[in-house]
Amino acid sequence: MTHIIHRNLRTTPPVAAGAKGIHIFDSAGKAYLDACGGAAVSCLGHAHPNVVAAMHAQIDKLAYAHTGFFTSEVSEQLADHLVAHAPKGLDNVYFVSGGSEAMEAALKLARQYFVEIGQPERTVFIARRQSYHGNTLGALAVGGNEWRRKQFAPLLVDVARVSPCYEYRDRRDDETPEQYTRRLLKELEDKILEVGPERVIGFCAETVVGATAGAVPPTQGYFKGVRELCNRYGILYIADEVMCGMGRTGTLYAVEQDGVVPDILAIAKGLGGGYQPIGALLASERIMDPIRNGSGLFQHGHTYIGHATACAAALAVQQVIQRDQLMSRVRILGEHMRTSLEQRLGDHPNVGDIRGRGLFMGVELVKDRATKMPFDPDLKLHAKIKAQAMNNGLMIYPMGGTIDGQRGDHILLAPPFIMTKSDIDQVVDLLATSVEQAIPALTEP
Repeated sequence: MTHIIHRNLRTTPPVAAGAKGIHIFDSAGKAYLDACGGAAVSCLGHAHPNVVAAMHAQIDKLAYAHTGFFTSEVSEQLADHLVAHAPKGLDNVYFVSGGSEAMEAALKLARQYFVEIGQPERTVFIARRQSYHGNTLGALAVGGNEWRRKQFAPLLVDVARVSPCYEYRDRRDDETPEQYTRRLLKELEDKILEVGPERVIGFCAETVVGATAGAVPPTQGYFKGVRELCNRYGILYIADEVMCGMGRTGTLYAVEQDGVVPDILAIAKGLGGGYQPIGALLASERIMDPIRNGSGLFQHGHTYIGHATACAAALAVQQVIQRDQLMSRVRILGEHMRTSLEQRLGDHPNVGDIRGRGLFMGVELVKDRATKMPFDPDLKLHAKIKAQAMNNGLMIYPMGGTIDGQRGDHILLAPPFIMTKSDIDQVVDLLATSVEQAIPALTEP
């Protein structure tokens, strides 16, 4: 009997009793190889001694002080560190407790900016289908995950939609990647003109799409085109890097690889590596100056923002990433994981696409490779593969509804940065075994 409202009300998950390095151990002593970091969170694995020591030291000094009364030394240090390594111009940091809060704060900051500069008629956000920006009502509204949105739709603000940058599914056979990119950018511009540029607050997009579609990277030049359109029409570009940021794709901020700087950027998961709940947004001076010189107050806040212990954990995580030069490691391991996946699963009749950046990889499953036809959603293939992988001692992050919220299955991999090449090979071998065990079971009488 459990009194917890678990994610699945019909089952109680195993009890996590301990964790160290790249493994979590249940109460029966079984080890699980953490190949997804939970939800792309545990970038340094578990029980990292430097992070644990930093948390202990901070708790002994100051666990918590409300930001309505105090700042803290450690939160100032973390903000300085993030800005020092951020794309040029992102000079302001606002701390929250997670990814949904970061995106919620980003939306409110963007709206307040336009109110402060005398453009209150801007009330509309544009976002992409098959995106995910969080589960609070504002973040859920801009997100395009139809399964998550459906029953709450009457409570959500209206958001204008455009197509995702999903080359595997949506680029036509007669299109080059460049032509496909131009078509997407034209669609975005057409949507801006349809809504009315004077009414649009901003365009929200995940730099590399995470859970909803499975590590879908943008095409070359896509975000440069987005940045240019936002500049042309005076619209804010809000980058969601809650899942793909903080080194996950091989650079600390994923947009670095696209050569653009957003106006507001949201981060979380890998910021604190799971050691404490923390997220943040980074904002440009363009956004903050009118507010600082106007009302002087960002009209937003939560009880635990800037939590000292959470900031200490996050600062330690980021310092380890820099000290141990883990970005180059992520890039090397990412290429190794891609090669290993292609060797083990590239010719599998039910693997349609292997994609991603760095240690953020997705495997899309199909019933037929030639037509890209997905499996029947009623089969819940993603759930069966997850169960089989857990049985095999492997943690992965599969999802359904990859294509349109209903059809399609994919597997997301986001292992800790501290893995070795042999660890990666073990992950891929266990994944391939789990896929090979789960798919035939669907057709057995």
